[in-house]
Amino acid sequence: MTKSATEHAGVGPSPNPGVLRIDPYEMGAATIGGQPAAMKLSANESPFGPAPAVLEAMRQALERVHRYPDGSQSALREAIAEVHQLDPSLIVCGNGSEDLIGVLIRAYVAPGDELLLSENHFVMCRIYGLALGADVVTAPERDFVMDVDALLARVGPSTRMVVLANPNNPTGTYLPADEVRRLLDNLPEAVMLLLDGAYAEYVTKTDFDAGASLVESRRNVVMTRTFSKIYGLAGLRVGWAYCPPSVIDAIQRVRAPFSTNAVAAAAAAAAVQDQAHVAAVRRHTADWQTRIRDELQPLGLTVVPSVTNFYLMLFDGCGDKTAAGAAAALEASGIAPRPADPSGADDALRITVGTDEENEAVLETLHAYMGE
Repeated sequence: MTKSATEHAGVGPSPNPGVLRIDPYEMGAATIGGQPAAMKLSANESPFGPAPAVLEAMRQALERVHRYPDGSQSALREAIAEVHQLDPSLIVCGNGSEDLIGVLIRAYVAPGDELLLSENHFVMCRIYGLALGADVVTAPERDFVMDVDALLARVGPSTRMVVLANPNNPTGTYLPADEVRRLLDNLPEAVMLLLDGAYAEYVTKTDFDAGASLVESRRNVVMTRTFSKIYGLAGLRVGWAYCPPSVIDAIQRVRAPFSTNAVAAAAAAAAVQDQAHVAAVRRHTADWQTRIRDELQPLGLTVVPSVTNFYLMLFDGCGDKTAAGAAAALEASGIAPRPADPSGADDALRITVGTDEENEAVLETLHAYMGE
């Protein structure tokens, strides 16, 4: 006879203390009122999906799914290296870049160590750190941009890793290459700098550097990238990291042996070779970012300048017009946005750049809500 929940009540195994300090990850809404959102602009996904060649690569890979994938990820690593002019031996792939970030934190951060993040950061970094029993330290930002001086002021004897999402989320801002180098020049060599470049392919600024050259010249820098954003493969979960040899060695000791499935690896290899598709999505996104800022700021909204495929809107000083009210208006139009802070503490909304039709719908709704 099965025991009821009441009979199971009592003292059981306890999770690690850090686990209980974690707020569960809040995903971008995919439904409105229990129904699928007509326009899901809450998760920074590409509205265009993958290039046609990617779908064909996936179909061919499906014929071999009864076999384990190539644990060495050689074909995918070679494709990435060829396109980005990198050393394939310094590339490792995983189940999304967040998987690799988790592996790196597990490999280099121990209970009681400090993990240093910027005020606005990829929330999974905090989750991974707390789960390990690390102390997560955050540095304030300046005008929504990561502040090198504030970060360096918080580096101490227990600091083991600094993780920067560059470009950042949910702000959409970035740290220029000279500032990243200044941060690195002043970090102890025993402290790792992890540059999370999930949105790097969207950046058109000439003073931006995702960090590959730093990986090749230093021993304490890692760059992670993803196929979830501009490549349109969010549902397949595949990412990669570029690492110094010693870091590759550590990752290979702790990562799952088949951390990239065969279909995802085939799709990603085809995707990275279609840079024309990437360029088209980048142009579309940059053009819409300019128009969105030009239309929304005269309404009294502050639109934080973004180099990514999303934008952050602030409602400070908008009187009775709030992020919650704007979200309700957007949802009434079938559009799912994302509050910058799920608790509602910040009066801000983050919205993904969508298709022409989706972006027009957002602008029309916000014009009406703001009472143009």
